Amino acid sequence: MSTQPAEPAQRPAPEGAEPSDPVSDPAAVPGTAPEAAADPDAAPPVHVTIVLPCYNEQDHVIDEVERITKAMDNSGKSYELLAVDDCSTDATLARLEEAAPRFPHMRVMAFQHNSGSGTVRRIGSQQARGDIVVWTDADMSYPNERIPDLVDILDTDPSVDQVVGARTTEEGTHKLLRVPAKWFIRKVAERLTNSKIPDLNSGLRAFRRDVSLPYLRLLPPGFSCVTTITIAFLSNQHPVYYMPIEYAKRAGKSKFHFTKDAYRYILQVLRMVMYFNPLKVLMPLALWLIGIGLLKGVFDMVVHIGYFANNTIMIFVTGLIIASLALLADLIVRSRGDV
Repeated sequence: MSTQPAEPAQRPAPEGAEPSDPVSDPAAVPGTAPEAAADPDAAPPVHVTIVLPCYNEQDHVIDEVERITKAMDNSGKSYELLAVDDCSTDATLARLEEAAPRFPHMRVMAFQHNSGSGTVRRIGSQQARGDIVVWTDADMSYPNERIPDLVDILDTDPSVDQVVGARTTEEGTHKLLRVPAKWFIRKVAERLTNSKIPDLNSGLRAFRRDVSLPYLRLLPPGFSCVTTITIAFLSNQHPVYYMPIEYAKRAGKSKFHFTKDAYRYILQVLRMVMYFNPLKVLMPLALWLIGIGLLKGVFDMVVHIGYFANNTIMIFVTGLIIASLALLADLIVRSRGDV
């Protein structure tokens, strides 16, 4: 395992994330102790923080909260459940506030405007008090009763830094398009990270908070945040364990938009690998172009003695330019100090 990188200076989050966190005053939100909001160190220590993004889930959000808290109470682990309402347009926030007194381990956080699940998870992870952070969804699709199993793996195996619930079935919308698209994106990620990835974008995962801190600023606002945290760990040699889980059809209406979100997924895969290892993306293309240019040059010399076609020169020079950019990008990455 590589040495944990030092946390880099904060930069603007990618994909148009807001410059400031759209969170209302935690001390004023039901379910959040004012003392803890004013002084986090004064709050009782917890081992696990579960970040639960909630957006228009009024019909089942409390059922999900009950399922999570029951599993964690039975496990005997100290925990907090951070339920974040992403400016829902239904009664989700009201249901959470009403139920807060019944769940002493739950903190409710309310966003002032809709910011996306990636922003919710980023802010939730940054404000987590637990050593281990768990991400999941409030749509009843993930087996949240198995959250203690994910945490147990991290507790018993210090060599593992992240545990991902790898889904054994696909129950999402647009299955005919979604399955091949996800397979292609996953294979690209496997190729670029040199790792076997059974599930690239599972929403159920647990990881060590201290390891994740340098990478949280890289999280995009949308669904591809789960892809980002997986590739960030793999690219920087942090071991990831995949635990098979069942996956149910979600309750309520899906917020996934196939065309837009599939494009963002593959763009984010390339972006993250470029961030950590640009040679993986650029150098193969450069070498192919240089090789083709050389072969084409030999062909030109045989067929047209002493003459190189314009396209031969352009192919060869393009390969050299891309190779130079790859080496320059790699130099920048190596001098950055966080890989």
